[in-house]
Amino acid sequence: MSRPLPFDIDLPIIQAPMAGSQDSELALAVCSAGGLGSIPAAMLGPEALRDELQRLSREASGPWNVNFFCHTPPTPDAAREAAWRQALAPYYREFAIDPSSIPAGPGRRPFDAEALALLAEYRPPVVSFHFGLPEAALLAGVKALGAVVMSSATTVAEARWLEAHGADVIIAQGLEAGGHRGMFLSTDLTTQVGTLALLPQILAAVSVPVVAAGGIADAAGVQAVLALGASAAQLGTAYLLCPEARTSAVHRAALQSAAIEHTALTNLFSGRPARGMVNRLMRELGPISPLAPAFPLATGAVAPLRTAAEQAGSGDFSPLWAGQNARGCQVVGAAELTRQLAD
Repeated sequence: MSRPLPFDIDLPIIQAPMAGSQDSELALAVCSAGGLGSIPAAMLGPEALRDELQRLSREASGPWNVNFFCHTPPTPDAAREAAWRQALAPYYREFAIDPSSIPAGPGRRPFDAEALALLAEYRPPVVSFHFGLPEAALLAGVKALGAVVMSSATTVAEARWLEAHGADVIIAQGLEAGGHRGMFLSTDLTTQVGTLALLPQILAAVSVPVVAAGGIADAAGVQAVLALGASAAQLGTAYLLCPEARTSAVHRAALQSAAIEHTALTNLFSGRPARGMVNRLMRELGPISPLAPAFPLATGAVAPLRTAAEQAGSGDFSPLWAGQNARGCQVVGAAELTRQLAD
């Protein structure tokens, strides 16, 4: 039997936060149908985040979620960055890009005191984290606002750690899930298992509500994880073709092509394993490269290649994040899709 969630939603559907592919419009549509809409904050500056929080607090019907990464920013490694750019050198020549003109940039912002101060102004009902939890003082600040705290676990050990450190809800992220793996206690990919194997193990290991994520794309999948004891299902890929999503043109085209048959975990676009559709860069360099700088420092060197290729209508150098059940994507409004998933 599933454990009740500590927030009220009419439908057991959580829209996964998808940095770069959505804003508050998608989240609001999901909320309007009775699910939990989410916004990703990892790529937003303070003013952009303020705008999103303001809109959600003003317009959302029911609870909503704001998601943050809580990684520790790595120390830049000049030698590793140089080796990474050397590996990309043939592509720079192909697109006539001067690598010396490419600035190094993190591309992802971890949760910090400035973000907490913004949350204090708008008091989101739910705050979720990826890559563990923030330091104790920041987490205490979030809880003091009355927010429910959720975080992703990819192993039983991570689930136990999250419960012990204050998570109110655990998201069991199976290997099928698109986007970044939430792993934080280990970098060993052999620890990563599928949703239907992971979910019952985490349920047996913790006492808090557990949400299932990864490979769920339709009502049958939702019912399957609820039958196993999940309190709700979290879906991201299924929403990528919704008109409210900000999915790029090349990403939308790929989702509706044969490319959806091939996904892999790759660290080429950010420095951390994430599941996306296999494209040229992944095929030619191999999806996992030891040369890629630590997350999120790999992003900067690839960014101009992505821009140049997308301007030509190609996703060969783009992070085409998608789960293993991307055939479930539908060109349908997000509110209607949310209701269908809970049917």
